[in-house]
Amino acid sequence: MSAETGSETGTEPAGTGAAGGRKTSGNGFARDTWIVLKRWLIKTVRNPFVMTSSLLNPIVFLVLFTEVFGGITQGTVSQSLGTEASYVTYLVPAIAIQTALIAATTSGIGQVDDIENGMFEKMLVSPMHRGAVFLGKSLSEIIRIVAQVSIILALGYVLLYLDTGASPGEYVQTGLLGAVGIVLVAILFSIWFTAISNVVALITRDQESTIIAVNVLQFPLLFLSSAFVPIEALPEWVQTIAALNPITYGVDAARALMFGQDVMTVLEVSAFGGMWNTLVPALAVLGALDLVLGAVAVHFLNSASSSDVQ
Repeated sequence: MSAETGSETGTEPAGTGAAGGRKTSGNGFARDTWIVLKRWLIKTVRNPFVMTSSLLNPIVFLVLFTEVFGGITQGTVSQSLGTEASYVTYLVPAIAIQTALIAATTSGIGQVDDIENGMFEKMLVSPMHRGAVFLGKSLSEIIRIVAQVSIILALGYVLLYLDTGASPGEYVQTGLLGAVGIVLVAILFSIWFTAISNVVALITRDQESTIIAVNVLQFPLLFLSSAFVPIEALPEWVQTIAALNPITYGVDAARALMFGQDVMTVLEVSAFGGMWNTLVPALAVLGALDLVLGAVAVHFLNSASSSDVQ
């Protein structure tokens, strides 16, 4: 392997056994994860356009939807929640999840960029743990999600204050811990779609195809969910899709933390009380998706070979 490969991956050239098998890295799993994470963070810092452009779309949605649809959806939202509520506070959890979704989408696009410039091939022939390659890359997206969702939460409060003069305590009903919880929900939500976007990248190995494929998934899922209006206000066939849509569970979990109450309508759960009737099943669904699709992504990485990406 060239000196460039060693410097970018932080590993020594790969060794092969008698059967031509790939040796594992002497650095250990945690060290390999850190090497990959550091590399992707450096790429993000060197190209801030990626972070700002992926944040622009959710900000536009937040501002436009609150201004255009806030008045006409106010009654529907309040009826669904059983209490008076601003559309801003109803929409912010959905925009937080959308932010995580877009960040996960760009993960696969970054993978294709690695494939096209030859870096991914160098990773394949290095002794790095395949799971560490996926985990390190996912952690870099998670750090970006934390920053972006925090900005969305802050902007949401500014809009609410300008509209109603509300205090911070009237914004996130569960307080600072609830706001942190919304960020954590966005992180948990992002992992399964990060896995999908990376699998698509490994299958297509083409940036344009990857962008088209993830957007074909992203936008229909976003609108066929509880993100923008209450489920009960949607047509029956949309309600059926929304009940199976992972975005619904992410949005409902974040919304339960925003309002401090049970907001889920696609599952009837009463065993936990209050907002936990939403949080427990929603987080269980998202956690299961993360494990299954994360394993699929690692499998695709394990199955990849140098010749596959040439």
